[in-house]
Amino acid sequence: MMKNIGNNQIHKHQANHNRGKNKRGNWLAVILFRISRRDFGFCLTALFVFCLGSLVWQLNGGPPNLLQDIRYYFGQSTFTDDHGPVAPKVLPFPSRVVYNRVGKCGSRTIVLLLRILADRHQFTLVSSDIHNKTRLTKHEQATLMRNITEIPQPFLYTRHVHFLNFTRFRIDEPVYINIIRDPINRFLSNYFFRRFGDWRGEENHLVRTPGMKDEERYLDINTCILENYPECSNPRLFYIIPYFCGQHPQCREPSEWALEKAKQNVLEHYLLVGVLEELEDVLLLLERLLPHFFFDVLNIYKSPEYKKLGNLTGTVRKHTPSLEALQVLYQRMEYEYIFYNFIRDLFHLTKRKIGLRSGPRPSRHHYNPAPRAHADEQDDDDAGHN
Repeated sequence: MMKNIGNNQIHKHQANHNRGKNKRGNWLAVILFRISRRDFGFCLTALFVFCLGSLVWQLNGGPPNLLQDIRYYFGQSTFTDDHGPVAPKVLPFPSRVVYNRVGKCGSRTIVLLLRILADRHQFTLVSSDIHNKTRLTKHEQATLMRNITEIPQPFLYTRHVHFLNFTRFRIDEPVYINIIRDPINRFLSNYFFRRFGDWRGEENHLVRTPGMKDEERYLDINTCILENYPECSNPRLFYIIPYFCGQHPQCREPSEWALEKAKQNVLEHYLLVGVLEELEDVLLLLERLLPHFFFDVLNIYKSPEYKKLGNLTGTVRKHTPSLEALQVLYQRMEYEYIFYNFIRDLFHLTKRKIGLRSGPRPSRHHYNPAPRAHADEQDDDDAGHN
């Protein structure tokens, strides 16, 4: 009997052990099931985020902000370095500037300054060496504008070229700047530069006008004007306005239409058009309006190092025509002077808005026939007359 009682106790102990074991097994199964379901959901979520991130990456051409945040949360990684760029640097506004420089209006002075400024302020400067092709075909216009937009920003592009209407070709328009000069002074500077060069060496004119014969090279300026040589009459004298009128064929002929179109383009497309006779104020305004490009430009311009370079660009052998010849020139350049006075008035208005005082102004129909030394120092390469 004692043996049976012992056996019953043993069986009961085993049963209790088995029930405890089964209960632990059931709990373990439940825990494993819950963990597996949680892991499965996590994997699905991770897969969804990865697919969504990849889609956004491809659509935007770069990694989405979420992946960037994850990268910075877990520390720097080479993944985005290998598969896409980091967030771009903040660009100045505006970050795209075009200077379609007018020949013999101080553009060489500005280009010399820009080369120094580009190195100091880390912007891309593209200065075209094409000086004799200002008018382009429609295909050439579109190609040039697309090339300009592909320049790494911030950039400043400069070339002797008539105004390009980016919006006409549905291309985002850059900011335009320019400088002009008293039309007769510009003409005289160009006339003598083509013949005798500048202080960099008189042999420069041989490169600019290699086919010019001696009788043309030494042609007296008064004879050229008063005897109506082609170089000293229209349409050759109609030079500044086409740079602002644009590429339309009518922009090449002296007319009220071309004049008004040039004015309209200045008002709608140009941030600033200065006058060379007030160059220091032009530089000061450029520094105020485009600080990323022109910061400290006035101090550079006044430095002895720069003056040494700038003084080499003055045209040599330049002299003043007779009063009679000047009066003839003025009559032939009537549209040019209307436009010049318009730009000068607009420039003075901008100076007043900024808080700069304008210097003494001559009357609307006054022309000072004496070439000014200040203007001589700002002469630049000839842009051609094509």
